[in-house]
Amino acid sequence: MRTKNLVALALLVGMGAVLHAVMPGIVFGMKPDMMLAMMFLGIVLFPDGKSILLLSLVTGIISGLTTTFPMGLIPNIIDKPITAFIFFALFLALKKYRTNIVSIAVLTALGTIVSGFVFLGSAAIIVGLPGPFAALFAGVVLPAAVANTVAMVVLYPVALTIVKRTKLTNQTVSS
Repeated sequence: MRTKNLVALALLVGMGAVLHAVMPGIVFGMKPDMMLAMMFLGIVLFPDGKSILLLSLVTGIISGLTTTFPMGLIPNIIDKPITAFIFFALFLALKKYRTNIVSIAVLTALGTIVSGFVFLGSAAIIVGLPGPFAALFAGVVLPAAVANTVAMVVLYPVALTIVKRTKLTNQTVSS
């Protein structure tokens, strides 16, 4: 892993942490996880296993530390690596379309839904849920999927331009 890549990933995690920390809890104390958009952006820009593992673990820890969900640290640490590698597998499966903004937007929405399902499922098993699964899913996960998708549609082209101009990665990035 190159130092430049680590710095870029740290910046994404930092931006995600700020977004996650300022987002208010909306349903039963749960809040949409805006860190996911930054994690997904990091996966798209640096699609290698080591970077994804590091990014997902750090994202899970920071997301867990800034959550309003009671005892949400462990479910976040479980959720983020699973979600990251599912997102990465889907990203790799899209070979031809992986840099298309529509593909990235759809992957972001799917990734957020997977994350919400894994988080709520693991939280239900480990600590219990503060409300019905369906209400939490509909009230928090689905709005988060919309918010993360909109954020990705705005951020991805900007990040792609920055990566191209700075030659941040070794990979061939095309729009």
